[in-house]
Amino acid sequence: MNKEKANSVLISIYIAVICFLTYACVYAFRKPFTIGLYLDEPKIFGIDYKNILVIAQVLGYTISKFYGIKFIAELNKVGRGWSILILIFLSFTPLLLFPLFKSPWNILFLFLNGLPLGVLWGLIFSFVEGRKTSDFIGASMAVSFIVSSGFVKTVGKWMQLSYHLQEKWIPFYTGLVFLVPVIILVYLLEKIPHPTVLETEEKSLRVPMNKNERKHLFKLFSFGLVSFIFIYILLTLFRDIRDNFAADIWLELGYGNSAAIFTTTEIPIAFCVLLLIASMIYINNNKLAFQIAQIIILAGFILCGISTLLFMQHVLSGYVWIVLVGLGLYMGYIPFNCILFDRMIANFKIKGNVGYFMYLVDSFGYLASVLVIILKGSMGISISWTYFYSNGVMILSIIGTLVSITTLLYFNKKHKTYSYE
Repeated sequence: MNKEKANSVLISIYIAVICFLTYACVYAFRKPFTIGLYLDEPKIFGIDYKNILVIAQVLGYTISKFYGIKFIAELNKVGRGWSILILIFLSFTPLLLFPLFKSPWNILFLFLNGLPLGVLWGLIFSFVEGRKTSDFIGASMAVSFIVSSGFVKTVGKWMQLSYHLQEKWIPFYTGLVFLVPVIILVYLLEKIPHPTVLETEEKSLRVPMNKNERKHLFKLFSFGLVSFIFIYILLTLFRDIRDNFAADIWLELGYGNSAAIFTTTEIPIAFCVLLLIASMIYINNNKLAFQIAQIIILAGFILCGISTLLFMQHVLSGYVWIVLVGLGLYMGYIPFNCILFDRMIANFKIKGNVGYFMYLVDSFGYLASVLVIILKGSMGISISWTYFYSNGVMILSIIGTLVSITTLLYFNKKHKTYSYE
């Protein structure tokens, strides 16, 4: 390995680690409140208090995602670090106010907590895209979705058990632990070098997109993008339910007193997904890489369906089922957050950025997540989260498989006209 190539590898690893840790810290301001069961709190409008908290935060997060379609698509590279820190501070402050106010007034603070967080992914990923090793760097950042959520919940649960914290104080103290690290990491993020000229030639120059450019691009790939939105809605629905109600599901499966369970289940998933996605850096052909990314998504749906069927037949234990479904979901979810749109831009020589595509699918995904949680709560359905989740995943896997195959065929046809390979 020559010196130039060795330096490139080291820079890629450095960027991957910094992005991974930065977004991992972001989760400390978003997920720890879900550890609580809030069983002593009264229902509000017939919906469980915890469900209302999840709805409030995700609603704020969703509004932020819709705003991100414009904000991230038009993003310039000046002042990104300060923007990240200001948004984190704005999300942290409501976590202090949340336990100081009584129900139902404190629900507002979970909404305000979620409102600034939705655009942070796009700000951080803007340091990553358009590089030769974006697949590896993006995969490492995306894997933080898997590990970080479980890790910050483990930290929160450990603090609760060790210091006998009330449930409502867990989010604030967990965020406080991660506040200094995130400031240091954002400083390091700003020191990341820009993509080289050669990388820009291989992966296309990433530029801001105005309103007319976004409209034209959507019209050009309308069927494929609508299909991607639908697929992502399915994945986000059951990833978010798995994430937000993990404590409830583990309690029903008999693992309620284990703090480590939130992390130990996610580590093997993270390792497998990172290995799978990071290996894509060896595929220089952008058309082939874009197709493989879609096949990985399809395989994820199939794995979800088979593992859930085996669990419902009592062939798999609850622990193994959660791990396999998590693996399948993230096989579908992670490509959207790193390689899928990055390779699509490179393949079709699109003048734009990943942020537009990502926030387009993400906003509708989280909107659907809110609606499903509201529907389950408002209808007064008394079924367990495990039963609801397992049956939902079966439906998801069947529909997702069919739509994924259709989308793959659509883009294969599109290649004949628009591909530059």
